[in-house]
Amino acid sequence: MATTSPGNDERIILHIGTGSFHRAHQAWYLHRLRETGNDEDRRWSIAAGNIRSDMNAVHEALASQGGRYTLETVTPAGVREYETITSIQHVLPWSADLAALVECGASPACRIIAFTVTEGGYYLDEHNKLDPSYPDLATDLAGGRTTIYGAIAAILEARRLAGGGPVTLQSCDNLRSNGEKFHAGFSEFLERRGLTELKMWVDQHTSSPSAMVDRITPRPAPDVRTRVLAATGFDDACPVMGESFIQWVIEDHFVAGRPAWEKAGAELVDSVVAYEEAKIRILNASHSCIAWAGTLVGLRYIHEGTQDNEIHQFAYDYVSQDVIPSLSPSPLDLAKYRDVVLDRFSNPYIQDTNQRVAADGFSKIPGFIVPTFRDCFERGAQPAATAILPALFLRFLQRWSAGELPYEYQDGVFDPAATRTMLAAADPVAAFCADRGLWGKLAGDTRLVEVIRAASEKIDQWLASRVASGKQHA
Repeated sequence: MATTSPGNDERIILHIGTGSFHRAHQAWYLHRLRETGNDEDRRWSIAAGNIRSDMNAVHEALASQGGRYTLETVTPAGVREYETITSIQHVLPWSADLAALVECGASPACRIIAFTVTEGGYYLDEHNKLDPSYPDLATDLAGGRTTIYGAIAAILEARRLAGGGPVTLQSCDNLRSNGEKFHAGFSEFLERRGLTELKMWVDQHTSSPSAMVDRITPRPAPDVRTRVLAATGFDDACPVMGESFIQWVIEDHFVAGRPAWEKAGAELVDSVVAYEEAKIRILNASHSCIAWAGTLVGLRYIHEGTQDNEIHQFAYDYVSQDVIPSLSPSPLDLAKYRDVVLDRFSNPYIQDTNQRVAADGFSKIPGFIVPTFRDCFERGAQPAATAILPALFLRFLQRWSAGELPYEYQDGVFDPAATRTMLAAADPVAAFCADRGLWGKLAGDTRLVEVIRAASEKIDQWLASRVASGKQHA
């Protein structure tokens, strides 16, 4: 299943996680650099692999095409463009022992190990400490290779023993301070495993730069393949599609060299904090707000909710009333960024589903939304607009528990049994606000309970008014 082996003059980025987002984002940047750059730029390529077998069908299709695939992008005006992406030069076969990933990552040709494993894949609590209550993490702490920590530990131990030299560990997930948080989690993982020599080697020979990534990339529907065939004549078995907008802001701290991504439009900076904070709180949190609200009123797609005046207002007020004051002053024009984000969400051609964006709420509440609550409480402000978001999620969970969602809810870190117990409590709002996994130090705070109770009542009134006015969709 692997393509050709790396040559001596190649510089490899081993990327773990070959889902749609990586192939529409990081792989696109390197493809563009290879297409427009010089011979030095073309020395860089991607070797792609996965930790788990759930992507094998797509991965095998990618291997059968030699790593080539088509990216379809679409503007809010409906202009579609097609590009054949060729930066993935090596497709690494999956096996339970991750042998191909270990071999590639141990090679001196590998200069960067990058990964997209979603927010929940870091298994961190509010203090950025590992939470071993997750079965996969517990498995890896006992020697397994089912999480990013277990996989990277296996790769780097082989690299250390082989004398592979320094390597950068690059998170590409929507996680605040993703590089720092990965490093903290990985260091603790190595300590818990008793891998003292490897931890010393990691401290001396690796770096973990943070980054902010952005491109809306829905799961490809079958009609993407049909459009690609009609537009290009190539029956691509694993195309991806995304919006035309793209952004990548990267902390420039690489210990073994890096591609000149700035030639392809990436921003290399000393600190990504302002960029990632704006993106996580404005884009990611608003995205979830629209998905939860849209689902509750019977809509299927993100653009439908964004174009609904009442749902649009929820997101607009959240950013305007609570986020912008929390993040000001900022080097970014936050009001302009808000408007650009909502315009992107309204793109009807993306066909991004509420199901995709509504997923992983138990990671998104603490990561995307809790910081704004903290900031508002610290300055004595009442985060009424922010409280609408978790109130929507609570009603969403109640629909899930009753079997009334129109789709399967997917969440990598929530406990279904514990969630049902929470929802069955005499006071579900208080039980919801007492969950430390969601709220951290704010769990049980009377200010939190009061503001979410008020928001929940407002959501109930809103939903009742939708039914009464005939705005509730089937």
